[in-house]
Amino acid sequence: MLTINPKEVEIARNYGIMAGSVGPRPIAFASTINEEGQANLAPFSFFNVVSANPPMLMFSPLLRISDGSAKDTLNNVSTQGEVVINIVNYEMVQQMSLASTDYATGVNEFVKTGLTPLESDVVKPFRVKESPVQFECVVKEVVSLGEEGGAGNVVLCEVVRMHVAEEVMDEHLNIIDQTKIDQVARMGSNYYSRANKGMFEIPKPKTTMGIGVDAFPEDVRTSNVLTGNDLGKLGTIERLPNKEEINSFLNELNLVEYIKEGSVEKIHAVAQEYLKQEEIEKAWKVLLAKLN
Repeated sequence: MLTINPKEVEIARNYGIMAGSVGPRPIAFASTINEEGQANLAPFSFFNVVSANPPMLMFSPLLRISDGSAKDTLNNVSTQGEVVINIVNYEMVQQMSLASTDYATGVNEFVKTGLTPLESDVVKPFRVKESPVQFECVVKEVVSLGEEGGAGNVVLCEVVRMHVAEEVMDEHLNIIDQTKIDQVARMGSNYYSRANKGMFEIPKPKTTMGIGVDAFPEDVRTSNVLTGNDLGKLGTIERLPNKEEINSFLNELNLVEYIKEGSVEKIHAVAQEYLKQEEIEKAWKVLLAKLN
């Protein structure tokens, strides 16, 4: 057995071993606002319920391993004292992953991911409409566990309102039906777990800056064919393919006439098949062909 002294290895190694062994972990999709009222949305997998009376949740934003700086969520909960924790199900997992992109302060991840903000009843941060369960919370305490990169900051927050989609409840609307909520959980590396369906992988957009859903052509952004997860995948690309790249692709696969004669729905369906194969750039070449 390999024995490791955590004080003798790099922080990233400690993180990788702990995150890869303690899991699957639930995901807190945390919505906050800053002093200027700008919205922020980010996922955290160091998260759990810690009390029922009073109803309390806990999540822990780490200081950036690279430089020890605080993430926007930590700054916002520390100064504003409010947060909405949205539960993530499979239908929104790609958009949640896109929100983990390290966008600049002030960039609205609701806009970047295409997720829908809903006004909360008690707190100022928005809820995520697509989330099956949304907890409006008041921050009771933020416990700093260190000042260097990788240090956690335990955010203890009291639930002041709960919003639950009726379609994930049992027939008596009493408890959540675990077969309906379709939750996902975080594992190590790029892996996630879907309840009763096993592991799947989403490449983390940490080293890239995805263009986001707000940069899409309107017909793509409002597609009746493409799902939220499809939009999340499409948003991870760093740049759209140019005219020459699109034409070369269409000619190579003899798709010119099909694209010319095909309806928007058929073209989007073709792009969707490429997305199922994780061929994001090819999907974009199909989607942009009619605009080319």
